[in-house]
Amino acid sequence: MAELKKYIEAIGRRKTANARVRISPASKVSVVVNDKPFDEYFPTKELQKIVLAPFEQTEETFSVTVVARGGGVAAQAVAVRHGISRALTEHDAELRTPLKKQKFLKRDPRVKERKKPGLKKARKRPQWSKR
Repeated sequence: MAELKKYIEAIGRRKTANARVRISPASKVSVVVNDKPFDEYFPTKELQKIVLAPFEQTEETFSVTVVARGGGVAAQAVAVRHGISRALTEHDAELRTPLKKQKFLKRDPRVKERKKPGLKKARKRPQWSKR
């Protein structure tokens, strides 16, 4: 007998931000991030739009709970989007193509480059003086 799953869990990442996302079917879309409503956690409309973007591909509604750690608020928003996209593709495999076209399933690999010895930053060198 097949077990009925209560929720689908996925992990989204961006820079040093990690988001553990759980989606479960619900009557309306509700997102809770670190025990706060998402519009309180992500105060700007731009960040809210980033988080809700994957739901534009489906007519179904979900309740989403997120535990976000590390990074800044913007990186966490992209990590949440990545996690939601992964969870949606696990729920419905047909959503993979539209989400992949919008690059929501690709982890953004850009991370700050480490500082090298003898340099001021990762690549900035001290000013050269002739004497």
